Amino acid sequence: MRTALLQSSGRPGSVAENLKVLDEAAARAAASGAGLLVTSELFLTGYAIGDGIDALAEPADGDSADAVAEIAGRHGLAVAYGYPERDGERVFNSVQLIAADGTRLANYRKTHLFGCFERHHFTPGEQPVIQAELNGLTVGLMICYDVEFPENVRAHALAGTDLLLVPTAQMHPFQFVAESVVPVRAFENQMYVAYVNRVGPEGDFEFVGLSVLAGPDGTSRARAGRGEELVLADADPAFLAASREANPYLKDRLPGLYGSLVRNR
Repeated sequence: MRTALLQSSGRPGSVAENLKVLDEAAARAAASGAGLLVTSELFLTGYAIGDGIDALAEPADGDSADAVAEIAGRHGLAVAYGYPERDGERVFNSVQLIAADGTRLANYRKTHLFGCFERHHFTPGEQPVIQAELNGLTVGLMICYDVEFPENVRAHALAGTDLLLVPTAQMHPFQFVAESVVPVRAFENQMYVAYVNRVGPEGDFEFVGLSVLAGPDGTSRARAGRGEELVLADADPAFLAASREANPYLKDRLPGLYGSLVRNR
């Protein structure tokens, strides 16, 4: 499945403008043969917009979800987009996957919140593994800081995730996560990882770009630079199967030795 990574911060504070950016990117991605377009973390609203997060948060089935479904259907590709999700009085940092026919396939709420900013504005999610079937692949969802916990990604590997989508807001000086950690996560768990970042200054943050589609062999199948960019690469089920056969990490695990990993100290 050809996968398009939309490295963009959009227009922070304007859902309408971000939907326009998404629509334009979807047209370009579809023209290049993509079956899936993935955005950055909180793409729909912007990240560093303070209390605007609460004001712009919407339910998973809200007006913006309908607008994204219309974009997906019109261009004939699936879309995974980051947004603030309202559920009653609670707001979650979420990513939703919508199929090419406009069907809402999966919605994930970020479990590991990063820093005071996120802990102030969001409630942590409680379900670590959310998946959907898409074009012959089992697609998993995760957000930013979540991927830096190896237990999280291994849980996806054990659940059969083939392609892990990770919208992110990776900021300076942590660019080594995009450069090194993400390809290693893909290799040690034998999956594809699509890590899609914001770019440039936003509030107190400086986002570093460097979005990547990492393959199960640990290589970068597509790598963005530091600016606004749409990059594409293929997630190939046949290559994934061959890689898993050659690198049997999951088969060679010894779970009986790892009990200390789940004990609080």
